[in-house]
Amino acid sequence: MLIGLCGGICAGKSSIASYLIEQHQFCRIHLARTSPTPSVEKSASNGHVPSTELASTSAALTFPNVTTLLDYVTRNWRERWVTTDIWDESVVDALFGRPFFLLISVDAPVSTRWERFRARCEADQQPPPALEDFVRRNDAHLYAPETGLGTLSDRAQLKLLNSTPTKTALYRSLRCLNLTNEARLRPSWDQYFMQLADLAAHRSNCMKRRVGCVIVREKRVISTGYNGTPRGMTNCNEGGCPRCNSAAKGGVDLSTCLCLHAEENALLEAGRDRIGGGATLYCNTCPCLTCSVKIAQVGISEVVYNQGYLVDTKTAEILAESGVGLRQFTPPRGGLVDLSLISETLDPAVGAGTDAIDVREILDDSNFVRPLA
Repeated sequence: MLIGLCGGICAGKSSIASYLIEQHQFCRIHLARTSPTPSVEKSASNGHVPSTELASTSAALTFPNVTTLLDYVTRNWRERWVTTDIWDESVVDALFGRPFFLLISVDAPVSTRWERFRARCEADQQPPPALEDFVRRNDAHLYAPETGLGTLSDRAQLKLLNSTPTKTALYRSLRCLNLTNEARLRPSWDQYFMQLADLAAHRSNCMKRRVGCVIVREKRVISTGYNGTPRGMTNCNEGGCPRCNSAAKGGVDLSTCLCLHAEENALLEAGRDRIGGGATLYCNTCPCLTCSVKIAQVGISEVVYNQGYLVDTKTAEILAESGVGLRQFTPPRGGLVDLSLISETLDPAVGAGTDAIDVREILDDSNFVRPLA
């Protein structure tokens, strides 16, 4: 496993690397920097301000380019590696070519990062830049045309907001996230198929609700579907379904709706013969009553859904009577995980053991994950 940490100066990259080294036996590796030190990492007198975060760790391996680094890690992929040397887009492109790489972005409010950098300058007996100068330098570092690194965080699989006040608080929050879980490197089958259902939903033209569906058997996709008006008719979002384009409430005037549901489209596309026995239907919304009876009729063995719906109980009764399994699966949320909120919620008495906390219970609260725009 190779974890790469990217983000602004003093966001906490080195602190998280230290956590992985101290708590999970990671080894730090370096990638030589070919570009000049950016001004945001310099003091008011233009002197480079070194980080002392990893001074106590063993000497790290250093590679002249990303190709040699990848060759080394590929030969030793069963070991654990971490680097903060994500210098540009070309480095990320190369690293993402390997299945053992996880990119984590770390950020913090600019005022917080300036305070941390000011403390670092003072520890190195160098004059810190003024806040205004730091902000200007930071903007150039992240958003300068062609050379800005602000886009790197958009490519990260995990995004952390590190406003924690102390290293202890940061470590306590990181224990909850279970960064070393290798399931982060590759989605489970449930996550994979549910994300395909979400992707299908983006094709929906229904004005009421976007729903996507995928039917699989033996981990192979049989068909996909999304809701909308039938083929040849005017799309729902172009006025094709009067009910969906009116202010009708959920469950009212359903007999006048002209839209086919995502499940119906997927079932029609596959047909009973292709579905056969042992097929699973993934849908980002729990099927309605009408779809449930059709699902039971064609021989679907299990229904997996993400979001609930108005008639979940009746749907469950129909599927249970028909011998069709029904379960809810919610993929890991995207967005920005606020480490300071996790730290504030945790009991200070919680020890270092990761088994003391179930991260799912903590992150299930929407306060801890902020959806990205």
